[in-house]
Amino acid sequence: MLVQAVASVALQDHALSGTIAEWVWLLPVLPLAGFVINGLLSLSGAHFGPDDPNAPGHHPPSEGTAGAATSHGEEAGDAGDDHAVKRHRWAGATSIVGPGVLILSFLLALGIWQAMAVAHPEAPFIQSYFSWMPAGGLQIDAAFQLDQLSMVMILVITGVGALIHVFSVGYMRDDPGYPRYFSYLNLFIFFMLMLVLGANYPVMFVGWEGVGLCSYLLIGFWFNDKVNADAGKKAFIVNRIGDFGFLVAMFMLFANIGVLDFAGVSARAGDLVAGSPLVTTICLFMFLGCTGKSAQIPLYIWLPDAMAGPTPVSALIHAATMVTAGVYLIARSAFLFSLSPVASLTVAIVGATTAIFAATIGLKQWDIKKVLAYSTISQLGYMFVGVGVGAYVSGMFHLVTHSFFKALLFLGSGSVIQTMHAAYHQTHSHEDAQDMRNMGGLRRYLPITWVLMWIATLAISGIPPFSGFFSKDEILGAVFARAHGSTLASATWLGIPGGALLYAIYGIGLLAALLTAIYMTRMMLYTFHGPNRTGVEEAKHLHDAPWVMTGPLVILGILTAVGGWLNLPEVITDLIPLGPSEILSHWLEPVVGSATARVAAGATHVPPTAEEALMGVAVAIAVVGIVFAIVRLKPANVPRKRDAVPEHGFEGVVANKYYVDEGLDRAIVTPTYVLSRSFLWRVVDNGLIDGLLVNGSAAVARGFGWIGSRLQTGNVGIYAWALVVGVLAMLGAFTLR
Repeated sequence: MLVQAVASVALQDHALSGTIAEWVWLLPVLPLAGFVINGLLSLSGAHFGPDDPNAPGHHPPSEGTAGAATSHGEEAGDAGDDHAVKRHRWAGATSIVGPGVLILSFLLALGIWQAMAVAHPEAPFIQSYFSWMPAGGLQIDAAFQLDQLSMVMILVITGVGALIHVFSVGYMRDDPGYPRYFSYLNLFIFFMLMLVLGANYPVMFVGWEGVGLCSYLLIGFWFNDKVNADAGKKAFIVNRIGDFGFLVAMFMLFANIGVLDFAGVSARAGDLVAGSPLVTTICLFMFLGCTGKSAQIPLYIWLPDAMAGPTPVSALIHAATMVTAGVYLIARSAFLFSLSPVASLTVAIVGATTAIFAATIGLKQWDIKKVLAYSTISQLGYMFVGVGVGAYVSGMFHLVTHSFFKALLFLGSGSVIQTMHAAYHQTHSHEDAQDMRNMGGLRRYLPITWVLMWIATLAISGIPPFSGFFSKDEILGAVFARAHGSTLASATWLGIPGGALLYAIYGIGLLAALLTAIYMTRMMLYTFHGPNRTGVEEAKHLHDAPWVMTGPLVILGILTAVGGWLNLPEVITDLIPLGPSEILSHWLEPVVGSATARVAAGATHVPPTAEEALMGVAVAIAVVGIVFAIVRLKPANVPRKRDAVPEHGFEGVVANKYYVDEGLDRAIVTPTYVLSRSFLWRVVDNGLIDGLLVNGSAAVARGFGWIGSRLQTGNVGIYAWALVVGVLAMLGAFTLR
């Protein structure tokens, strides 16, 4: 109750005062408590398997970049397996605490949402708990802001996050680091809630940095393998580059308008000249932070390597938490981005470029998680196109639906990977359990997972009536509508008319949708259809996951199927009475309505017939992509990984991700390493600091010591003569003065 008393500074006449919304502080406190409890449990010793991982009967991790990143939890065998790693002694308690705190947090979020739905607040509900940084003109409070935008994010984070936590119980239960895993997972949710609840940019930045830290901990969870540790470091370092941009944007905001809280910045945004270099620079630096967190060009390179972590971690990062932070930041800062058409066009251009670039890479990936990783990067590009063209509701709508079908896809792939590992574990095979060339025909063994993953695939491809169709079509429609008459269409970007750019972005969006349908259908065909390539003996051990893992998949499948009802367009509800239209648009109107109107002012209204035609084009492209993949790809002709021939020519370039990592390694990493080793270490560190300053000062001290030691001989006669000489010198000095 102390926190409640401190928070009484909230406006007493606010519609949410006196409601359950005043307990908003408990939302992040619950996962923080889970982190503390599970962290303490993890300090208790775990029971390990054989001391020698190469001992007879012990199955090593799968070969390959992703396969080497697997744990004993992933490859634990069936009951009776006599050499599986024993569970942590506190695994039972962890299985209750870890998911339990998230379920409680989600239930509290539902209660707060209900209170907001009844109250219909027009202003944000801000609770300030204490003064955090009072320094002259800088007054930063530790405060939470609850409004319609943060409520959407809270429901996604706690709802989808809770399902991923429950799935993790079945997936990670046999891992010796089980409590440590859940402590990191709970901490991740705590920082993400801090990010979306912060009432000012500094509090948001605490959560922003926190999710970066947790991504490092979770991606490198199995840090004994160097590839995993390197992937964690890569994510951490690349994100620091983007975070620098976020910091510069905050410094510039405070230097020019003197406040950093969202309400204050929104109120004083009118003091900034629309389209001025100042507001454009602030927005571009802020977007640099977004490219890091949300894996957009050029800072997307960390996200594919994030597959080194456990598969539920991939689902959490890709679907419900970290990568959505950049989209949320732009939507939260809509009052700034709507003032800068150039910055908004930059966001849309980078998003569209990233969407098509990542989609092409997804066409030639064989690791099932890598396909989904590049799919995430591509879909994030769509979200940035949405918020970039001022369709903030559309961007957030796709964020919500994407959290449903992408969590389903990742967790479904986790079920596939786990059963593949179990099969190879039983037969002591060293095959890669994540490579689709070793799968095939799994629908006969995992029928539930097969159906649910097809639902998610149709959704991400844009097939109605699944959720992805509505959200993706809404983004493309907004781009088309703003290509004429809006502030973006009237602006220029590097001398190119904004209207022409928007039409080009619309075309790129359609092409990316075509490629999405192709590579996602390819993944499903090679994984679940055709002959089984796992092996005759291994096939005997393939089966669907237990219900603690399949249950969350079913819930996500339902959300994926009906999630589009959150924001049905009027053109559809006028034709078919499916329910109320544009629910999410009306919900977010108090937060982003004015910014949306500022960008869309003067934009041409798309008539219903044209809107229906645009929808038809989008659906036709998705259908063409799926049909093309089914006709063109032949799962029966796919060889197993060990028999496969490496791709050559342009296919090889795409399969190797355009050699971007190799190019960065040669252009930046290797020169930096050489400079650090040959100059900074040998010249500056060893030569200047150690040699001249440290060892040099020591040599001077030794020299003076040697001189002193020569004077201290222990011979009384020499001391007497020295005394006489000294006395004579002093007398001479006084006499000759």
